[in-house]
Amino acid sequence: MSLPAAVYRPRNPQSSDYYRCVEDYFETFVGIYDDHFSRQYGFWRPYIEKVIYHYLDCGDPHNGFARVKCIDCGHEYLLAFSCKRRHFCPSCHQKRVVEFGEWLCTDVLKKVPHRHFVFGIPKMLRRYFLYDRKLLADLSRCAWESLKIFLQEVVPETDPIPSAVIAVQTFGDFLGFNPHCHILVTDGCFYGSRGMFRVAPPLELKKLEAIFRHKVLRMLLNKGKITQEMVKMLSGWKHSGFNVFRSNRISPTDETAMENLARYIIRASFSQERMQYPDQEGKVVYHRQH
Repeated sequence: MSLPAAVYRPRNPQSSDYYRCVEDYFETFVGIYDDHFSRQYGFWRPYIEKVIYHYLDCGDPHNGFARVKCIDCGHEYLLAFSCKRRHFCPSCHQKRVVEFGEWLCTDVLKKVPHRHFVFGIPKMLRRYFLYDRKLLADLSRCAWESLKIFLQEVVPETDPIPSAVIAVQTFGDFLGFNPHCHILVTDGCFYGSRGMFRVAPPLELKKLEAIFRHKVLRMLLNKGKITQEMVKMLSGWKHSGFNVFRSNRISPTDETAMENLARYIIRASFSQERMQYPDQEGKVVYHRQH
């Protein structure tokens, strides 16, 4: 005889400050977006509305659930359907982050040294990516091509090939729009028919930054987003606003550091643990991470 179903204890997302704030103000936000926010944050994308409403239904058994049962012992329980949305839903995105880190380390990354690179652009150019999100893919391509060229030039082998995982993020410390690329790349290149690996010598970041700047400016110029005069102006600045960060080398045996970094590059933009919503006061308090 099957055991009786266990008492269902939902995770109750409706009790969080994050959920209550969204539920209280989302419809108002949609109604005033064009007048108050479109100029600063770009046009309203209908997909966002779909994501929000899926989040508000996430984890609620009234919207459907699955009955999970063990065929051996007969134990069973109910599992509410989730929205499976990225970033906005803390629960679903955290699952994705954990699975992504495990998948990269288990099935994708080779046991060779890696480094973490971050490619950023000046504030003057960010608005083009804000109003045309398709440019984010081009930004990612510019960062990868710059790094690939540089690694292939410094590794003294025939037809060297680096490999990388790239994630584009569009937020900064204060949740402002800040498009930049995170790249988890091999610290060197593979070569030969047997897939041998050669570690790269130390890279000159200023030269890498110059290549990246050239590719981004040329891409925006070819797409008609900027003029030749702006290209000349930005190219002549001593501090152009383009920047490249490089981490210390990650050992192939340090699986914990590799997995943590893999999770970091697709982390959510918003931490509900740092948010407080005193609803009677009608305000949100968000504590910046130090």
